[in-house]
Amino acid sequence: MKQILKGAGIFALVMAAAGTAAANKADDTLNVAFSKELENVDSYFNSAREGVILQRSIWDGLVYRDPYTGEYQGNLATDWKWVDDKTLEFNLRQGVTFHNGEPFDADDVVATVNWVADEKNGVKTQRNVNWMESAEKIDQFKVRIHLKAPFPAAIEYLAGPVSIYPNEYYAEAGPTGMGLNPVGTGPYKVVSVEPGKHFVLEKYENYHKDSPKGQANIGRLDIRTIPDFNTQAAELFSGGLDWIWQVPPDQAESLGAMGEFTVANESTMRIGYLQFDAAGRSGESNPFTNKLVRQAISHAIDREAIVASMLKGKSRVVNSACFPSQFGCAQDVAVYDYDPEKAKQLLAEAGYPDGLEIDFYAYRDREYAEAMLGYLEAVGIKSNFKLLQYSALRELSMKGEVPMSFQTWGSYSINDASAIVSQYFKLGSLDSAQDEQVKEWLDVADSSVDSEERKEYYAKALKRIAEEAYWLPLFSYNSNYVFTKDLEYAPTTDAIPRFFQMNWK
Repeated sequence: MKQILKGAGIFALVMAAAGTAAANKADDTLNVAFSKELENVDSYFNSAREGVILQRSIWDGLVYRDPYTGEYQGNLATDWKWVDDKTLEFNLRQGVTFHNGEPFDADDVVATVNWVADEKNGVKTQRNVNWMESAEKIDQFKVRIHLKAPFPAAIEYLAGPVSIYPNEYYAEAGPTGMGLNPVGTGPYKVVSVEPGKHFVLEKYENYHKDSPKGQANIGRLDIRTIPDFNTQAAELFSGGLDWIWQVPPDQAESLGAMGEFTVANESTMRIGYLQFDAAGRSGESNPFTNKLVRQAISHAIDREAIVASMLKGKSRVVNSACFPSQFGCAQDVAVYDYDPEKAKQLLAEAGYPDGLEIDFYAYRDREYAEAMLGYLEAVGIKSNFKLLQYSALRELSMKGEVPMSFQTWGSYSINDASAIVSQYFKLGSLDSAQDEQVKEWLDVADSSVDSEERKEYYAKALKRIAEEAYWLPLFSYNSNYVFTKDLEYAPTTDAIPRFFQMNWK
């Protein structure tokens, strides 16, 4: 594994930066680094974690979920009720204005819901919105949202990825305009956007005082895309940055030992997994239509060792195709312990006594992927490693052209199994299993108003996914945050840094 900025390297960097640190507390600007490019800030047209983070600061939803207690609170809505099992009614908050001065009312909710629910408009993650049929205006500050079918997780989604947009502005600007000049009701308003590179946000002084998010404390956010961690660290020492995240474990340990910054580690809802083309969409030569091959690979990889030596922190091995805290994420599923001899035996039974050669795709975490390639080689599986950009791999996956890949999913931090298992196993373009029985069970789990029945049917689906080895769930991710000691910040397990809750000491 490539080692960067360890030991003497960090010490030398500190010495080079000595005396140059700036107190950004003084000008009330929090300087932040993202490592991945975010091309479109429009929250309905990106699935990147960086986009989720900006979404929560720029826009509001009807509902807010407290990240510490899990309690649902009214945000753009003051209260709500179920009229029937397919209809939600919301009373809307009055006196709210968008960043461009447009007053918020029912027209904005109706226009947003009806637009994103229309599949022709191409919202990137359909699972977040395709449970809604339409919205109806009852009066200026009352709306009803009609569901396609009963969907008990509706409030969780309305508290997460479903943001409300200004009706008049979005009708004119569309996704492109919203990406370049975002307008919301959130605690921060956007001052400038350089797509993929630089975002400047300022505290929205007219933010509605009754929001459970609370008023932003810090006046200005300056967010730059800096892919290279060494560059991020250098700027942290020089005072050019105040806050960085997703810091590699070894570097976080070294930075913490120095005592110059606050270092925090927290678990996240993101899991890594291997996805196999069990349905055979990638061609007749694809070996992953054979269950024994999928099971062999599942036994070949020492997930515990990868977590202990590489991810560290609060990461854990996961066995079910979801994050353990999510509602319905059954844990009583088949487990594939590390057993290279059993892996070889299964390969022989599958007709590959001398091993085989595969294409192995990934879009991130090269070092984790390379560790897995090493384990596969040890049991006779040679891999052609193909590291692509996320958008390119996603496109190939949707076309069914990827035989095997290492991927991750953070569920948009939605604490419900539907946000991952129903995203990938309901016969859609990203479903590499195409198992109709799994889809039928998930349909019941997604729509039942009986919580115990939901758990029962998610468990049925998750057990079959594990038994058939459609995926090999690998591990949960954690995140290391490093920031100036002038800053107050407590990470949350949903991996959404809420800039509006940060404060200077």
